[in-house]
Amino acid sequence: MTLADTNVLLRAIQQDQPSLRAVARTAIKTLLRQGESICVTPQNLIELWNVSTRPVEVNGLGMSLDDTDRNLVRCESIFTVLPETPAIFPEWKRLVRASGVSGLKVHDARIVASMNVHGVKSILTFDVEDFKRYPGITVVHPTQAGLGFPRLADV
Repeated sequence: MTLADTNVLLRAIQQDQPSLRAVARTAIKTLLRQGESICVTPQNLIELWNVSTRPVEVNGLGMSLDDTDRNLVRCESIFTVLPETPAIFPEWKRLVRASGVSGLKVHDARIVASMNVHGVKSILTFDVEDFKRYPGITVVHPTQAGLGFPRLADV
């Protein structure tokens, strides 16, 4: 199972970036065609809603609530949504302490905590560098998806 990072979900729906949109969609379709299960966390979907509904002037997509809701429902129908469990917070706390995580990067640590709790070992993301610090996680850039999961960052 591979987790799709929020940036992949956003690029897949972002119409003003056609080349990134194509890369994200191709990566998702390729993995699904190859029988790979793709999952997301509730946090990914919350972040999707946040960025989708935020105005363009403040680095959002400026989508309507109805369009955002349609995209959210579509994501829920395509991807497995990992459940929130009480084990995620202690794992997050362990990760941020062990890896010295601060600021905005705490959100990535929570995604990794959820991955660890649910036994997910790879993440599909445009932000390869953000996940290199986490041991045991294979980071796959969307341009590399379907190529035998090259280990771009398997630290």
